[in-house]
Amino acid sequence: MNREWLLNAALLAGLVVVPGWAVWADEPFTIMLATRAVIFALAAAGLNIALGLGGLVSLGHAVFFGIGGYAMGVLASHAQNYTPLYDGVFTIQGTKSMPVIWLAAAVTSGLAAWLIGVLSLRTSGAYFIMITLAFGQMAYFFAISWPAYGGEDGLSIYVRNGFPGLNTLDPIQFYGLCLAWLCLVLWGYARLRRSPFGLALDSARQVPDRVRAVGLDPRRLQLVALVLSGAVTGLAGALFADLNRFVSPSMLSWQMSGEIIVFVIIGGVARLFGPVAGAVFYVMMEHWLGGISDYWQIFLGLVLLAVVLFGRGGLIGMICGKGRPDA
Repeated sequence: MNREWLLNAALLAGLVVVPGWAVWADEPFTIMLATRAVIFALAAAGLNIALGLGGLVSLGHAVFFGIGGYAMGVLASHAQNYTPLYDGVFTIQGTKSMPVIWLAAAVTSGLAAWLIGVLSLRTSGAYFIMITLAFGQMAYFFAISWPAYGGEDGLSIYVRNGFPGLNTLDPIQFYGLCLAWLCLVLWGYARLRRSPFGLALDSARQVPDRVRAVGLDPRRLQLVALVLSGAVTGLAGALFADLNRFVSPSMLSWQMSGEIIVFVIIGGVARLFGPVAGAVFYVMMEHWLGGISDYWQIFLGLVLLAVVLFGRGGLIGMICGKGRPDA
């Protein structure tokens, strides 16, 4: 067992022990911070599929995060107002059921990722980055000009959605749901990277010409990775909106896309627990340094600069060495 596995196990243990201590010490705010970190880690784990495996630097990943949030907001708002979502040839009702909302968030975000990918993957490099940024800005301004669901003021949900057998208003039970999703996605990422598809995707990132030579289409591989990435990030968006019981256009902003990329880079691109380390580190800095100065992002920028210059494997790579990431 190498150092990276030990560090991964320590991070996972921390995600279990710290909220458990917070319950014992009656510190609900600590549970909220931990939930925020886990949801951000889930969003970053989604990006890590496209960025870590596929080499796709997306500055529009907040589109999927925001679509997932609005999927929750739209369905829950119609349920709480007792108005149908669609009333035509057939009727579609809103819902407060988390499993249904998660499915809707993942499907709509995945479809959006497919549409964006079909158009964006015609380019590469800086052009791909700029096209994803353009899609992100279009989605952001669409949300601002969508008065039916709050426009730039956002949309509030009065009561958190429900999950069968659990009291989701209890912070630790909602945290458990978020942590379960994160563990499931990390397990899926580990399996995906070792699968034939994951190996082909990694090859398409490094030597696309050789992948074409064996009859595979690198763009198709990257498109599948982008769809999977978008679906996971959309799920994180739905959980984030449920945590705050609020959704707003800020979830679609380019700043949110940048934050998700920062989580991955600080933790370690393509590292299994890189998104977890990056998200936890970010939330800790935001909490501790944010109470000292409104300009705490300066310190975050210094850390990011140090990681990029001196620790190309992120925090996990700096601790465990620069060898090949283990899944």
